[in-house]
Amino acid sequence: MGDTVRVRRAGDVIPEVVGVVLERRPPASRPFAMPEVCPICGSRVVRPSGEAVSRCVGGLYCRAQRKEAIRHFASRRALDIEGLGDKLVEQLVERELVRNPADLFSLDAAALADLERMGAKSATNLVEALERGKTTTLARFLYAIGIREVGEATALVLADHFGALDALMAADEDRLQQVPDIGPVAAAAICAFFQEPHNRDIIARLQAAGVCWPEATTKPASKRLLAGKTFVLTGTLESLSRDQATAKLRALGAKVAGSVSKKTDYVVAGRDAGSKLDKARELGITVLDEAGLLALLER
Repeated sequence: MGDTVRVRRAGDVIPEVVGVVLERRPPASRPFAMPEVCPICGSRVVRPSGEAVSRCVGGLYCRAQRKEAIRHFASRRALDIEGLGDKLVEQLVERELVRNPADLFSLDAAALADLERMGAKSATNLVEALERGKTTTLARFLYAIGIREVGEATALVLADHFGALDALMAADEDRLQQVPDIGPVAAAAICAFFQEPHNRDIIARLQAAGVCWPEATTKPASKRLLAGKTFVLTGTLESLSRDQATAKLRALGAKVAGSVSKKTDYVVAGRDAGSKLDKARELGITVLDEAGLLALLER
């Protein structure tokens, strides 16, 4: 590359291309045309406005993205399938036992027991974990299927706003941008994902395999007990994990932030709370101990 372009140091480390050395370009060179469809799976290739990167939108289906898509799908914050680690995912994909997340739910103990470092007991445990993973929430499911621009917080916002997967899948970009915290980039990515037939097919297969979640809450997020309130958690809670506390607060309409600011309404301080507690006191923000949080959640 250094023979045909000029590169300089930008900032501390990152190199920056500053020009093309045309006289060193080989005579047989041809302009590169970015493919309009993925050469691996045939899904559309999308380049968002203002970005330099073009991406395949066939995430759940594309073979090139397969291992990471399955790892993400099974991860703790997604469907939380215990025992489905990196090495096992590699074996399942390499042996073509799993080509997309829906295939996970057709695995049986006999097939799994034949894999390296797997025995009958481990295979049985994984099948049971897969069965448990079928019962989830809409927010976790949206996060698990790997829509670009949709992290945990955005998945929760979408689940709260639409309440049902079919309603979300039918939404166009304009409709999506009416959702709090959903901008044009996220709206375009969500639409592109659900417009891809491969993704819709795998979602249908997941539901047919028994992946499900409870019906939407009867109250919209804007009318729940803690709607509009921002919480920050710090320290260790004894009776529930940080993830459980976050999920319970969000279910009541609250936002859970990672840092304390003037916009914070409550700081929940567990054991060994640190600088966040100090800042809350400095700003005069209401501090709840674990008992106070539990009392609030039970109201």
